[in-house]
Amino acid sequence: MRSIYTLSVKRMRILLLLLLLLPLTGCANRLSNNVARAMLNNPDPATVRQGIPSYLLLLEGLLRDDCENQKLLISASSLHALGSSLETSDPSHRLRMAEQAWRYGQQAICARDEKLCHCWERPLPEFNALLKTRNRSDVPALYTLGISRLALLQATNQSYQALAELPRLDALFARLVELDEGYEQGGPQLYLGILRLQRPPSLGGRPEEGRTHLERAIELSSGRNLAARMELARLYARMIYDRELHDALLHEVLSAEPAAEGLTLFNVLAQEEARRLLDSADSYFP
Repeated sequence: MRSIYTLSVKRMRILLLLLLLLPLTGCANRLSNNVARAMLNNPDPATVRQGIPSYLLLLEGLLRDDCENQKLLISASSLHALGSSLETSDPSHRLRMAEQAWRYGQQAICARDEKLCHCWERPLPEFNALLKTRNRSDVPALYTLGISRLALLQATNQSYQALAELPRLDALFARLVELDEGYEQGGPQLYLGILRLQRPPSLGGRPEEGRTHLERAIELSSGRNLAARMELARLYARMIYDRELHDALLHEVLSAEPAAEGLTLFNVLAQEEARRLLDSADSYFP
C-alpha cells in the first residue's frame, strides 16, 4: 500500500512540473479553468476533496505574480468554497476555507471594477442601486461573490446572521437572474430558489416563488441539474409536508444518470443527500 507521504510527493512533483510549464505556455487562465472543470466533472467527492489543496497551492502561487487576475481570483474563490462545502470532519478547516473563498471573492469583484469594492458593506439601498448599473459581463465576478458569501455563512453556522443577509443575497441573485439566468446551467435560478425557501410563509418566506426558480434551474440545465431537484424536495416538499412530491422527486434524482458536463460532482452529492432524505422521511412526515 502506498503511503500518504508517497502520494503527497507525487502530487508535489506534478505541481512543480505545472509551475515550470506555465511560463513557457502562457496558459495559466486556461489551466485554471480546465482543472476546475475536471473537478466538477469528477464523480468521486473524496478524490476532489484530496486534490483541492494541491491545486489551491498552484493558484496561490500564480496569484503572487498576478494578484489582480480576475479569472484566477474567481477560480481561487470558487475552489475554496467547494473545498469548504466538501469538508465534513473539521469545522475549523471548513471555516478557514470559506473565509479564503470570501477574501478571494472580494478581490475578484474589486479586480472587475473598483466601484464594486466593499459593496457588501454598503447600505442595502445603495447595494441594490449598484447592482442595477451592472451588465452581463459582470456576472462571473458577482456570482462568485454570492457563492463565497453563502459558503461563509454556511461554515459559520450563524442562523441569525444568515437571516439578516437574506435580503442582500436575494437582491444579488435576483439581479444575476435578470442578467444571465442560464449562467453555470441555471446557477442563479438555483440559488435564488434556495434563498426564497429559507423561511416559511409565516415568517415572510416565498415558497411558491422558490419552487418556480428551482423548476426553472432544472429546465435551464435540460433536466441534468439533480441538485435543483433534490433541493425542491428538501426545501419545498418538506416545507409544505407533501410526502408524495418529496419521494417522487428524490426517486427521480436517484434514478438519473449523474454524469453531466459541469454538474457531475454536484449530481453525485445530490444523490447522496437524496438517499439520506428518503431514509429520514418516515420520521419527518406525520
